Amino acid sequence: MGLLILGVALWAAVHLFPVLAPAPRAALKERLGQRYRGLFSLLIITSLVLIVIGWRGTIPTLVYAPQVWGRHLTYLLVLIAFVLFAAAKTDNNIKRIVRHPQLTAILVWATGHLFANGDIRSLILFGTMGLWALAEVVLISRREGPWQKAAAVSWSKDLVTVVIGMVVMVIFMLLHPFFTGMMVIPA
Repeated sequence: MGLLILGVALWAAVHLFPVLAPAPRAALKERLGQRYRGLFSLLIITSLVLIVIGWRGTIPTLVYAPQVWGRHLTYLLVLIAFVLFAAAKTDNNIKRIVRHPQLTAILVWATGHLFANGDIRSLILFGTMGLWALAEVVLISRREGPWQKAAAVSWSKDLVTVVIGMVVMVIFMLLHPFFTGMMVIPA
């Protein structure tokens, strides 16, 4: 469990550093130049490795019993999360509705997983990731000031965004057992 907590804490700290400490971040970026991006990436990859190892090494002690319908709701919320994540990287109208689609995707993804999983490692991972994403949305919105919505685009771009989200979700569902040890597609 220690590695899981360390991984989640490292993830949150590295992502929150630019928002909470802009002056030290600027100084570090100035001093390191392009190596700053490399260091940032290395720390994020390290946090993900710690999360995966910590998740797989933590005994899933039940804290609450998820409802049967929670699993179905999770599939829906995870689909929405993948579409939102794709929306962050493409031109679409979703960005006119959701200010921070990528962070909102993580919040929706985390919430969905809490409906299907009631064990301590799920609370640590998904609870913390959801709280981190919510904090980032608030902090970044405060830093950026009033929201300047993007111009409207063709609805066909929204359709492409949804399809991309769905395809990536299927890929992640197929890879899910390799990272978590848990099947999400019935055999």
